[in-house]
Amino acid sequence: MEMVRVLLCSFALLLMSFACNSDAGDVTYDGRSLIINGERKVLFSGSIHYPRSTPEMWPSLIAKAKEGGIDVIQTYVFWNLHERQQGKFDFSGRNDIISFIKEVQNQGLYVTLRIGPFIESEWTYGGLPIWLRDIPGIVYRSDNEPFKIEMEKWTTRIVYMMKSEKLYASLGGPIILSQIENEYKMIEPAFHERGPPYVRWAAAMAVGLQTGVPWVMCKQDDAPDPVINTCNGMKCGETFTGPNSPNKPALWTENWTSQYQVYGDKPLLRSAEDIAYQVALFIAKFRGSYVNYYMYHGGTNFGRSASAFVITSYYDEAPLDEYGSVRQPKWGHLKELHAAVKLASNPLLSGGHTNVSLGELQDAYVFQVKSGECAAFLVNKGPKDASVVFQNSPYQLPRKSISILPDCKTVAFNTAKVNAQQSTRSWQVTQKFDSTERWEEYKEAIPNFDNTVSRANTLPEQLFTTKDESDYLWYTISLKQDSNTQSKLVVQSRGHVLHAFVNGVFVGSAHGRHRNERFSLEQTVILNKGVNSLSFLSAMVGLPDSGAYLERRVGGLRKVLIEERDLSKNSWGYRVGLSGEKLEIYTDAGSSKVEWNKLGSSANQPLKWFKTHFDAPAGNDPIALNLGSMGKGEAFVNGQSIGRYWVLFQTPEGKPSQTWYHVPRAFLKPTGNLLVLLEEENGDPLKVSLDKISVAQVCGLVSETHLPPVVKWLGLKTQNQNNTRKNRDRRPKVQLSCPPKRNISKVLFASFGNPSGDCQNYSTGSCHSSISTAIVEQVCIGKRRCSILLSKNRFGDPCPGISKTLLVDAQCT
Repeated sequence: MEMVRVLLCSFALLLMSFACNSDAGDVTYDGRSLIINGERKVLFSGSIHYPRSTPEMWPSLIAKAKEGGIDVIQTYVFWNLHERQQGKFDFSGRNDIISFIKEVQNQGLYVTLRIGPFIESEWTYGGLPIWLRDIPGIVYRSDNEPFKIEMEKWTTRIVYMMKSEKLYASLGGPIILSQIENEYKMIEPAFHERGPPYVRWAAAMAVGLQTGVPWVMCKQDDAPDPVINTCNGMKCGETFTGPNSPNKPALWTENWTSQYQVYGDKPLLRSAEDIAYQVALFIAKFRGSYVNYYMYHGGTNFGRSASAFVITSYYDEAPLDEYGSVRQPKWGHLKELHAAVKLASNPLLSGGHTNVSLGELQDAYVFQVKSGECAAFLVNKGPKDASVVFQNSPYQLPRKSISILPDCKTVAFNTAKVNAQQSTRSWQVTQKFDSTERWEEYKEAIPNFDNTVSRANTLPEQLFTTKDESDYLWYTISLKQDSNTQSKLVVQSRGHVLHAFVNGVFVGSAHGRHRNERFSLEQTVILNKGVNSLSFLSAMVGLPDSGAYLERRVGGLRKVLIEERDLSKNSWGYRVGLSGEKLEIYTDAGSSKVEWNKLGSSANQPLKWFKTHFDAPAGNDPIALNLGSMGKGEAFVNGQSIGRYWVLFQTPEGKPSQTWYHVPRAFLKPTGNLLVLLEEENGDPLKVSLDKISVAQVCGLVSETHLPPVVKWLGLKTQNQNNTRKNRDRRPKVQLSCPPKRNISKVLFASFGNPSGDCQNYSTGSCHSSISTAIVEQVCIGKRRCSILLSKNRFGDPCPGISKTLLVDAQCT
């Protein structure tokens, strides 16, 4: 392409001019940090994806992130969401990326825009539109002209959209950083000689768009100048190889706050302590100046947007949970970390950097400016607590922890000492759907060969056939028998789920697993004398989102055998989707197009639609459908899909991977809301309920060895305060906070002494102040927030000579 050749010719000039561009509003960088309006910055970022929540939720999510010490909101751009059909664009509703970015700007935060356009993100097809497969000769993400043409066209469209709305920082907007490609180094070897030229082309193409802000490539150690290579992962403080140029800053674009979950697996949890440790280590070891939490709010994979086998709830264990509520202690502990690092920002950004050994597994990373201002990070990498001496003063370092000393003297924060409260969510049933009178059902017809109009002399490939218009593809065949026989049916599939029917009667199901999608259904079936109809429903649970040569990935049936006779090359009839989908019977208008029957009136076999109505619960609490009694399918509220459910695919412990499915308040009307469930198995809608989610309990556990809130550390730097006041401010305390419009109504447990256990399982220890509950009740009952100082003057000293702990568990009403 002529444009590409021009870009490559000007690339050297761009390299020389980029870092020294000092135009007002431009964002540049050096080896220490991003430079915004001429000022170096330490930035904490949080990923919040606009389509995984609703526009009504955006202001609250962004505000809570800001309160948690977040400076930047990071989001992907979802190509297949905006250009589902080639040349037809949708930027409305949840797709309104411009409004989302402007809301971030209104709240005074920056934006990182990850254009990709391949994004992975556990998003179906990695964000690429399925129509790309139809372009002759295309090979995704390689030095391939058809792909590069489409990639450049889309990237340019997004950049110019942002420019037209003046959203780049160079134009007065909030976008300070953009990303091109995504973790390409992981698959680059598969493309051999076609990989490196593609990386160079993508960098040149992006830089040539002249946004006035830097570009990054994550997990791309050889990112061409001036593009910055960044780290992704849970342990970038240990695994990052560093910037590939001394003139580039150390940036962490994905610090995974938990990990995405797939059907059949239990959640992978990550502690607040571990996240904080890795952040502090990255900053200390690499002079890291930008850390993004992936995700800060995960949200919901509405509709069919989740990639293969990924559950509908996304990163519920993030600092803001799926519903947008603060998840403690993660949110609070990271807020304290951010405040402590910001206290040390001047030495971090401007000072010299030295590393001092304090022991075999202990180090001090020291930053000092010429004026004498100093900050230190004392690191204990070991599995045991350690006593160290730093600058002639003793310090106790808990195992696997980092202490931050903003003045090289006083510990403001330790990654292992969690002062933040822990909170417990509760689900309260607001409506039960347990009456047969409330439900109606519609039985999906099982097609046979004669009533399908599409034909093939082989088993059609599913993705090429459905074009992602549906999860479902029917395969039908007629089979003539000379007599009644009992036969062995074997169906090999490269889809995700298979339901088999013989003469319209269900005979069995089977499914694959995440990263092991091929499976077989083996079943003994009865075939009648004469013509028999075999019908197979192949279902995909999301499209793949990663790997090289994604355009070659296939799905659907691979082989069908009856008594080892291969039917795969016979004449097949096929049909895309279900009749209920085509008629949109999950909407008010579509629902009237079919005849609904009383619940239980049709035969007990899979593939049914269930319909009911409900009124919106009072209040503003998040709400969710408890679908624990269902099997597998999709749920719709007022015509909008709240996502796939798959309750029967359980974890090794025998529990559903997900039970509650978020219903955003914005989807609801005050009364008469339409709920439709598409059920592939034999789920029971009578046990479905609509539940409110709230924080019902808050718990704090703090010992005398804990630190006070970081804000109190500032008191030591304030003049005209006597030592008594300073010491009182520096004492630890338990801080409890209920959600808005709730107060502490009951103290469930309180013990000052040596209580055993933690906030999940506790009891009174051998040392306990008998007035613990009374003191806490006096301070906290009837209040939304309360703070209880660890004070022997208040609680007494039931066991002199031992370190005291205060554990409080309280109920919010």
